[in-house]
Amino acid sequence: MPLGRLPRLAAWTSSLLLAAGAVLFGAGQAGAAADFGYVALGDSYSSGVGAGNYDSSSGACKRTNRAYPALWAAANSPQSFAFTACSGARTGDVLSGQLGPLNSGTDLVSITVGGNDAGFSDVMTTCVLQSESTCVNRINQAKAYVDATLPGQLDQVYDAIRGRAPSARVVVLGYPRFYKLNGTCVAGLTEGERSAINGAADHLNAAISKRATAHGFTFAPIAGAFTGHEICSGDAWLHSVNWLNIVESYHPTAAGQSGGYLPVFRSKA
Repeated sequence: MPLGRLPRLAAWTSSLLLAAGAVLFGAGQAGAAADFGYVALGDSYSSGVGAGNYDSSSGACKRTNRAYPALWAAANSPQSFAFTACSGARTGDVLSGQLGPLNSGTDLVSITVGGNDAGFSDVMTTCVLQSESTCVNRINQAKAYVDATLPGQLDQVYDAIRGRAPSARVVVLGYPRFYKLNGTCVAGLTEGERSAINGAADHLNAAISKRATAHGFTFAPIAGAFTGHEICSGDAWLHSVNWLNIVESYHPTAAGQSGGYLPVFRSKA
């Protein structure tokens, strides 16, 4: 073989080896991505109540492909995606009915929970239908529950998640403030009621954040993402009272899921 061909042969051989290495490395990366498992737990803020287009097979849980877990899964294509979040879920419901898909191979978990335990629905019903003083008293009862009882309930849920999915990244998402104060609303609740409700959301979020952080989980605050899109903002990503579909009241719209919850979750996942 002429000496002049040796460098070209060596270069060709090296190129083949590099290409093979790249293919193997790429296959390894693809394999790692293909094994990725995501489980979405929680209440109506995770199932997507308010966003519409509900999956009929989910029944009263009202899961939708417009909810942030489904949107994230559609964009990232995990090999496995289990969506067990359910409208109305409390911490006990998560423990008894949602944790089945979790296992040692679960890589990512998301959850919103705690609002229903604290009496979210009853608080809002009281504030809409009764006096400001009655509303504020009910809010204070809810805050007392958040201080005294909810931390232990959250601990049970978080312990169970970690026990079943020891290696998973767990993202605990909070709740938005409902109202823009001194906004565009000309009727409905008083400013005092709106301010008290916003304060209760902050109180709840602080309690959830503390317990999530104590378990080594990532807390994802939501209020900032909804700033400028609260009820009374003129560009709300939250439903106000909907007498024709009461369950959607005070829940994120489809825009609230895609423009509020999804970007925050994506930044923490």
